[in-house]
Amino acid sequence: MARIVLGTATLAPGGGIAQVSRVSAQILRDAGHEVTIIRYLDHDAGDGEIAAGGSKLRFVAATNRAAMQADLCLYDSAGLARAHPRWLKRPSVIWMHGTEVWEAMKPPALQALRRASRAIVVSQNTLSRHEALYGPLPQACICPLATETDEPAPPIARETNSPSVLIVGRIDAAENYKGHDALIAAWPTVIAAVPNARLVVAGGGSGVPALRSLAAASPAAGSIDIRGFVADADLAALWRDAAVFAMPSRGEGFGLVYIEAMRQGLPVIASIHDGAKEVNVDGETGFNVDLDRPGELAQRLITLLSDAALRQRMGEAGRQRWHDHYRLSRWRSRFLPLIEDLLQP
Repeated sequence: MARIVLGTATLAPGGGIAQVSRVSAQILRDAGHEVTIIRYLDHDAGDGEIAAGGSKLRFVAATNRAAMQADLCLYDSAGLARAHPRWLKRPSVIWMHGTEVWEAMKPPALQALRRASRAIVVSQNTLSRHEALYGPLPQACICPLATETDEPAPPIARETNSPSVLIVGRIDAAENYKGHDALIAAWPTVIAAVPNARLVVAGGGSGVPALRSLAAASPAAGSIDIRGFVADADLAALWRDAAVFAMPSRGEGFGLVYIEAMRQGLPVIASIHDGAKEVNVDGETGFNVDLDRPGELAQRLITLLSDAALRQRMGEAGRQRWHDHYRLSRWRSRFLPLIEDLLQP
């Protein structure tokens, strides 16, 4: 058994990085390791956790104290890894997700990443974009993510009379890259070809009011439903009622929501511009669109919404891909060795 410190911004539900931290801790604990979690932004802490309440000073102090008693320290980002004591002869491991390591990395975060014993990267796209800007990172290892379960979603006989396109993702005014605007812009063309289709948008954040205004100004406003934040219990119904999942993003390092859509048996529309193209197989589990080609997104949406057999075939291919590559047990088999080989004497 090893003593491991996990430094994370938050464990609160709703974010992909928080989910990675939760699952990382659970995998390590299930393997018999003692894990102390230090939560930078959170005010509440459970057993084996320390909450810094957003205080940098408390986070750094707690990390230093815990690190001195640890065999290894794991951080959810290079930014938080700045708190790792430089003088301490302990292995340090940093998760690399996406935009936080692509552009405008602050020198202290970049230095922390360079000093780390290992960088665990969620996709080749993230590593390639980082190395194009900052040079080689020889200690990096690719570790694709997975859902939090091995259990498949139950098969559903989906409604075909009024097919809906679902997007689930944070709507942040400062990070407008997930494709909400592109879907709304494409929707009048979609409705002209498939009049009974609906666009359902689930996700909270600072950008919701602006997105609602954009949708209200659309000629297809009557078929666009901006739900805002949706609790997990209600989200299950949205997955059940959807015919297609679409998140044509430009900035996903990996995109956990794509593999959840595959688990649900839905065809996926993503983009060619980010890590989603490593997850979603174009022409097999869905389509990866070029957002710089006018009309391509709308045409792919129309193709899927007009062809129930194609949706079924791609949805089943996605479910199989999830089963083969993106279940929790697959993640465990990829992640755990990257930690445990650093604990060898």
